[in-house]
This record gives sequence, C-alpha cells and structure tokens, in this order.
Amino acid sequence: MQYIQINISTNNISSDELIAYLSDMGFDGFEELENEIAAFIQKDNFNESAFSTFIQQYQLSSTQNIIEEQNWNAVWESNFQPITVDDFVGVRANFHEPILNVEHEIVITPKMSFGTGHHATTYMMMQLMNNIDFSGKAVADFGTGTGLLAILSEKLGAASVLATDNDDWCIENATENGTINACKNIQVKKVTDFNERIKFDVVLANINKNIILDNSLYLIENTKNNGILLLSGLLQEDENEILNIFKQHNFNHIKTLYSKQWIAIWLNKQQ
Repeated sequence: MQYIQINISTNNISSDELIAYLSDMGFDGFEELENEIAAFIQKDNFNESAFSTFIQQYQLSSTQNIIEEQNWNAVWESNFQPITVDDFVGVRANFHEPILNVEHEIVITPKMSFGTGHHATTYMMMQLMNNIDFSGKAVADFGTGTGLLAILSEKLGAASVLATDNDDWCIENATENGTINACKNIQVKKVTDFNERIKFDVVLANINKNIILDNSLYLIENTKNNGILLLSGLLQEDENEILNIFKQHNFNHIKTLYSKQWIAIWLNKQQ
C-alpha cells in the first residue's frame, strides 16, 4: 500500500481549518510544520480533482510525493517526539527513553496509521478519559487508528475493548501495539461503520464530523443507558449541531474541551 504525502501552505487558511477540510477528503494523518501542513492519504483514496479544486479555491500552494510502505517508519521517526498528558499518561515510541512520573505509559509504533496523541483531538480524548471510571467496563473505540485509546482503556481497567477501523493498516497496527503494551482484553476488528448491535459502557469516537453524523444512530443505540460517549475530531463550529442530535436521544452534555479550533465532547446517556 502506498501513501501520498502532500505539503500544503497555510498562508491563506488556518492549520485547523485546513486539517478539517482535508479530513473530509479522506486524509487521515497530519503534521504541523512551519507555514505548512504535511497531510497523508492512501493513494487509492486520493481524489485529485477534488483536491485541485480546493487548492485553487483557497489559492494554496502544495507539493506531493509517494511514500512507500518501507519508508513510512523513517518519515515518522524523524518527527515524532514523546508526549505527556499531565501526570496521567505518557506516549512514546520504542526508540525513546521510558517516560517517568506518569500513571500510565504507552508505546506506539505507527505502521502507516495515525493516532499518537499529538493532535489536539487525541490529546483531549485522553484528558477526558482521566476523569472516567473504566474499571470492569465494556468499551468501544470506533476509528481506533494506532489503538492508542483502546490501549489506554485497558490500562484504566476496562474488562473488554472492541477497537474498530476501516483501514487494513490500522487493524494491523492496533493489533501490534496492543501486543507491545501487553494488552489482553482488546479485540481489533475491521468495520465500515459502527453497526455492532452490542451495547457498551463507554464509547470512544475520535474520527471526524461526517463519520460521526453518518453513524450517530449506531453510536446512540450502542451506548448503554447510563453509559458514556466521548466524541472528537470535531471543530468548535460543529458543537451545537452535534449536541442537538444527541440531546434528542436522551444524552446529557457533561463537558466540552477546547484546543485551538478543535473540541472533544463528553456525553452521558440517560435511562
């Protein structure tokens, strides 16, 4: 499988707006550089016509190249630095030194999938998870990527975790990262939607607005009464629309975290 890396100038648009637009086009990985964004997409998913129209509309400049599978780790390793979320969790690669003075440490290797905790949406999801009791809970991580949030769920005491994604590399990578972190309770499954017909105590969906909207009824149905739903991959301008949908189905809004233009939402489902 090949990925396309496109570096796009941010001279006429904010980084957060650019990432949001590109996410809707199927780009699934981003790196913020000086005055530009490096965006990554599977070659088979790239709509060159739609991308060209977007670039012309905003008068942006871009360059692109193909990343072969064997080159991906080198690209990633050259840029990835360990992160910590307060004293709660540290995320690093296996070539980094152990992270001390955190409750939980997670080791992530990418294999052409994304979700290392660096993006604001993933970071805020972990912040919200720090305030939730996972002990003995059944958890779903919809759009798992590297498996980071699924792994953290098990470390927080989840009895079972279903980690799903629609991308073969994500499935392989989440499985590998679960093994690296000695996880025993995570099932990794390839899906096209969240129509699981199973109810979970905690549902995590850090994807994007369109996928959340397309799967909103599944997210509602598959969250247990008194269960928790965490949503991210959303912009601040999406908040009211998302809240209105879930409030109509007996969800209470507990909290929203904000970072730059991104948000993460905590909802509780009432009986």
